[in-house]
Parts: sequence; C-alpha cells; structure tokens
Amino acid sequence: MSRIAKYPIKLPSGVETKLDGDKLSIKGGQGTLGMIVHPDVVIGQEDGQLTFNPSEKTKSWAMAGTTRALVQNMVTGVSEGFTKTLEINGVGYRAQANGKTLNLTLGFSHPVEYTLPEGVSVETPKNTVIVLKSADKQQLGQVAAEIRAFRPPEPYKGKGIRYGNEQVRRKEAKKK
Repeated sequence: MSRIAKYPIKLPSGVETKLDGDKLSIKGGQGTLGMIVHPDVVIGQEDGQLTFNPSEKTKSWAMAGTTRALVQNMVTGVSEGFTKTLEINGVGYRAQANGKTLNLTLGFSHPVEYTLPEGVSVETPKNTVIVLKSADKQQLGQVAAEIRAFRPPEPYKGKGIRYGNEQVRRKEAKKK
C-alpha cells in the first residue's frame, strides 16, 4: 500500500492556496488551477504546508493519496509549468505553429489544423518538433494525445507523430 498521503506538500514561494468548503484553488506565477476535494479527504494548511488525512473510513487512505498527487501536480503546474515534446518522423511531414493553431502536414490529401484549448501554448523550434506548454498536467497530456492520434507511429518505417521519449517497437518487413 502506498503511503504518499502521509507526506505533506511544501508550498513554494509565490504560490497561494485557498480552501473554501470542498473547493481548492491554487494560484501561482503560471496561472490558477482548482479542483473539488473528495468528501472523504480532509486537507489541513499550516505554515506553508498542506497535509492530507482521510476521514474516519479506512478505505479513504487511497482517496487521500490520489488527492495529494493531484494537488502536487497543481502546485508544480502553477509554479513551474509542464512541457511535453512531440517529434514528427516521415518524408514531407512537418508542423507549424500560428498563435493558437497548429498546422500539420502529415501525408494526407489535406492539411490538418488543430486549435489549442485555453491554457495550452505551442512552439515549433524545428518543423519536425512540437513543444507544448501548460500549467495543467491533465489537459497537456490530453492535447498531446489528440495531436499524436492524427498519425500515430507505425511499426515498419517508424513514420508518424511520437512523444519525445517514446520508443517505437519496429517490426521486420515481410520476407519472400
């Protein structure tokens, strides 16, 4: 059993928390994030630390650990932010960022235009590298998965969009 809920979260300087009933909001340099806390979890705040304890139910330890992990991601997001890198492999495959729109050329008969949601920004340092930035880790992962789904990497030639640290398992071509 994980005991992650027993460790307090130390709030970095410049990060403010506000607990209003079951609503928790965290404000920092990268923006503001909020969530609704499960009723089985009790959050305590004292001298720059957040502590997480379950209510009287013994099954609540799991929910306390989950809540602690989510709040830790929120604190990291508003203080430092998260980035995710996507790489494009393939002849003629490229990407270009225009404000809140990502234009992709992926070998289809038409260009693919993806509009980014609020809170996510994109950069293309090279035309085969996409760098996504956001304070919300869950939203960042969802956007990266949607962009990757346009052309996932195929196992024979490795063409497609992959995550920066992803290893594509290659297959051998058909033999005579």
